[in-house]
Amino acid sequence: MRITVIGTGYVGLVSGVCFAELGNRVICVDKMEAKIDQLNRGEVPIYEPGLQPLISANREAGRLSFTTDLRASVEASELVIIAVGTPSLPNGQANLSYIEQAAAEIGQAMNGYKIIVTKSTVPVGTNERIRDMIRQHTEEVFDIASVPEFLREGTAVSDTLNPDRVVIGTDSARAAECLVELHSRLTDHLIVTDIRSAEMIKYASNAFLATKISFINEIANICEKVGADVTKVAYGMGFDKRIGSSFLKAGIGYGGSCFPKDTQALIQIAGQMDYDFKLLKSVVDVNREQRYNVIRKLEGLLGNLAGTTIGIWGLAFKPETDDVRDAPAFEIIAELHKRGAQVQAYDPVAADNFRKEYGSDGIVYCSTAREAAWQADALCILTEWKEFQELEPLEVEGWLKSPYLIDGRNIYEEEQLSGTNIVYYSVGRPGMNSGLKEPAPLLSL
Repeated sequence: MRITVIGTGYVGLVSGVCFAELGNRVICVDKMEAKIDQLNRGEVPIYEPGLQPLISANREAGRLSFTTDLRASVEASELVIIAVGTPSLPNGQANLSYIEQAAAEIGQAMNGYKIIVTKSTVPVGTNERIRDMIRQHTEEVFDIASVPEFLREGTAVSDTLNPDRVVIGTDSARAAECLVELHSRLTDHLIVTDIRSAEMIKYASNAFLATKISFINEIANICEKVGADVTKVAYGMGFDKRIGSSFLKAGIGYGGSCFPKDTQALIQIAGQMDYDFKLLKSVVDVNREQRYNVIRKLEGLLGNLAGTTIGIWGLAFKPETDDVRDAPAFEIIAELHKRGAQVQAYDPVAADNFRKEYGSDGIVYCSTAREAAWQADALCILTEWKEFQELEPLEVEGWLKSPYLIDGRNIYEEEQLSGTNIVYYSVGRPGMNSGLKEPAPLLSL
């Protein structure tokens, strides 16, 4: 097929490249000339394992190109995919201005039948608005469809080429047949439904996963009080097929471009329908509060944080990505700065993006993990990069001024810490907390 993808962020770029890999002729469009120039030089503007080789191979094969010319791209294509950003507005609603702009420009470029597919995460009813906006600019026949993405940053290429399922929402049999054919090489799990249900599937999926994360973090907090180990609890829970083992890893909460934005948007969608989504509001509150456990544990070890130096390992919201959107590191570092601490921070790939968003006030950006830990009063692990997991705690102890380690991602096991003098605090594993002064209290039965 001849496909145009509008937007070259994580979703648009990965989707476009993977459709080209399947043999389609794909044009990726973006208004940012600098980004298109970068892609045309063979450079990738995002960190995503496995993406660079696919871009190079498909450009050389003539199946993939990049341009700022939206009109020419739409005119040359039979399928147009909208994959622009829908960031949160201050009130939590999704900002649809990029969607509306894309729809208007598509309408102005229509020159025959096309299928307009929305991959961006949008509130229920948005695709109908897109249809109305396009109709304002053209009399050509077209169909619309919602095909939400479910890729994960860090594994986006694999997730796109090997999806759990593909959801196709459309009221057109013609569009459905075309989209089923396009995606049938990826999976047998093709779900064809109405447009509004497809839009809701994306929000419901992300909201449920966010709920699992907040739930296991609440369980972790209880484990710390009663002397249970959350990793063993999660392991036991995961064997129940009704629950599953994914997204039961305790830590300092979720971040990134999807879960925070989509949970807030779904709360707003419910509110606009006069429904108070109490459960999801609690999920958001728990996630926000979980990040500050790091601060509380630091104060338990050091007391007043004013004048201290705190090492930070990890600025990205998760490993294998340079994405820092809504990363826990923002609130944690800001709170440390507010309390008078100096921060030494290191991330293998996300430091530049973090500096652009946060700045340099009260923070020293380091080029190695050793430099960030060097002579620090305590070290906090905020992202579970493999690089950190492979470092020997005994060596790390020698870098620190005081052997205090707050592991916000539970990357170390007990045997790795044996033989060290590290005072260790993790999440929901009180038996490993070497700084624990008293055993867990007996429960009243």
